[in-house]
Amino acid sequence: MFGRLNWQVMKRPFNRPRSKSDLRSDLSRDVAAFLSKGGTIAEHAPGETALEARVAPLHTPLFSEPKGERTPVDDVVAALEERRRQRFKQPVGRRRERKPTPRKKIIYDDFGEALRTVWQDD
Repeated sequence: MFGRLNWQVMKRPFNRPRSKSDLRSDLSRDVAAFLSKGGTIAEHAPGETALEARVAPLHTPLFSEPKGERTPVDDVVAALEERRRQRFKQPVGRRRERKPTPRKKIIYDDFGEALRTVWQDD
């Protein structure tokens, strides 16, 4: 059964991180497929940028607005927690009493050696 499986299926039977050589071979295979379909690769000089003026990238301010008022939701959280407790709460009912079961008790001598076992009803 296993002799007829496709090698691609058996190549990575476990979820291991891909090695650099695997990534390089995949990249070179993808580039070769791109070039064979008529794609072209343009070479650029080192340090060349797509920005018209060579300035630093635009910085978007993360916190440009003043701090807003927060809506207190303590009562909503308390209601959710109470509903959750009700779901897991066990119903109050009669508890079944355990029948006394005989238990094995080991009798030891003064030196800690086991002498005999005795069955006791608790």
